[in-house]
Amino acid sequence: MTKAIKELVFLPLGGVGEIGMNLAVYGLGSDRGGEWLCVDMGVAFADGELPGINLIVPDISFLEEERRSLAGIVLTHAHEDHFGAVFALWPKLKVPIYATPFTAALMEAKRMGEPDAPELPVKVVPVGGRVQIGSFDVEFVPVAHSIPESSALVIRTPLGNVVHTGDWKLDPGPIVGKPTDEAKFRSIGEEGVRAVICDSTNAVRDGISPSETDVAKSLAEIVAEAKGRVALTTFASNVARLRSAALAAAAADREVVVAGRAMERVINVAREMRLLDGVPPFRGLDAYHALPRERVLVLLTGSQGEPRAALARIAFDDHPEITLDRGDTVIFSSRTIPGNEKAVNRIINALVTSGAEVITDRDRLVHVSGHPRRGELTRMYEWLKPEAVVPVHGEALHLHENAKLARSLGIKEVAECRNGDVVRLAPGPVQIIDQVAAGRVYQDGDIYVHEESRTVAERRKLSFAGIVSVAIAMSGRGDIVGDPWVDMTGLPEEYEPKKSMQDLVADAVDDAITSLPKARRRDPAALEQAIERSVRGSVNNVWGKKPLCHVLILQV
Repeated sequence: MTKAIKELVFLPLGGVGEIGMNLAVYGLGSDRGGEWLCVDMGVAFADGELPGINLIVPDISFLEEERRSLAGIVLTHAHEDHFGAVFALWPKLKVPIYATPFTAALMEAKRMGEPDAPELPVKVVPVGGRVQIGSFDVEFVPVAHSIPESSALVIRTPLGNVVHTGDWKLDPGPIVGKPTDEAKFRSIGEEGVRAVICDSTNAVRDGISPSETDVAKSLAEIVAEAKGRVALTTFASNVARLRSAALAAAAADREVVVAGRAMERVINVAREMRLLDGVPPFRGLDAYHALPRERVLVLLTGSQGEPRAALARIAFDDHPEITLDRGDTVIFSSRTIPGNEKAVNRIINALVTSGAEVITDRDRLVHVSGHPRRGELTRMYEWLKPEAVVPVHGEALHLHENAKLARSLGIKEVAECRNGDVVRLAPGPVQIIDQVAAGRVYQDGDIYVHEESRTVAERRKLSFAGIVSVAIAMSGRGDIVGDPWVDMTGLPEEYEPKKSMQDLVADAVDDAITSLPKARRRDPAALEQAIERSVRGSVNNVWGKKPLCHVLILQV
């Protein structure tokens, strides 16, 4: 940025207009150049619409171009949608990373489990600490959320203070960590807040979220009532929930068995950070069948229906150590993320079919969100008294409802933006002034491909209508040598009783060859086009679908 007058801007590259993949950038520019600060670097999880894709990360081509002016990366907390892309993207930037102790420790534990992950220059900031990062004065303010050491950020600049809330809620009893501090946020408001960049996930819900303490009481009641084994699945990173489940087990004279590497990793870090003090040691999988059924509570990964997680393998009788039987209880202590409903329901149905009793948040208070409802947003805006609000972290509806709420509270400057929008925060009114490249990059196995590549689009076509492969040997004079070779993948074998699709395709290939004048047949491109058109048209006439068609001409 090269501006004659200093300018403070906000630029989301992920997490605005969507759930997940959070990445925000703040810029401070002057006539001598500009400086940038990155906040969070998260992933989104692929669904069935993206066959073969593992994870999604933000397109950071803009940051790569500006990396010499990038002062650092600040992580608000250790959820995957906020820090999960660091290992993939940091090597393109190579700047310092700032995080609180738990976030730094969990990131290191994750790195140890990924042999190719780079070593990162993490600068550990104490909970509630304050650090100067280039021209940005950044204070970490503890907030309640569903993972330890979540922080809002107060970003102090010469053009005003910005509060980047991160993920938060109001909870007087969060079980682990500190509650969101009203007095602290009121004092920030008295200091003056130019803009709040605010979580919108639950902006469509009225009231105040229940507390983790309420969930702990409910879990204790359910575990005490259970007769057989108890299995509880939740987000692995929710240390407060793991603690509540473990204490509920101890009160009911049950021992805790842990299944799932992600959960084991979080538990090990939480033990090291003394977040599970007072909780009895957990047992290994070998104890599961050694203990009486009424003495077991097993903590499981897989609350979102992940096919290789422990819960899915158990539900479909594919786990080497754990089985659930009639009379056992399964608690889904989580909310299903939009897009995962089918996978989760498939697992629930399998568990019910096996005779297990399944309890979800539809039945009992077994989960609370880590994000603010409208009543909590109202309180935060009243505490901070911001001049402006920019809703983030949510789909279009969530952002719009947050914006409407802010306006209803008398906040005059509200900017509804999307990924790639450059939002000027100061000087002058908050408004979108520019756009930069923003998008998604897919992790496809061990490589990354841009969303605009043909890879995923072709896979969708393959999943819908399959592919026909045709190979032909042709002499230099345009004569076909031998019979064409035809192979089909994903097409029906017959289109009517005793009518072979393979024969139909072979006839279509022959028709295409014979219909071309010999002079044009010598042109491989013309022959390929004729065969593709003939095959796809013939198949479409009997099937109503056009498969992909790949034609290979071998000149001999």
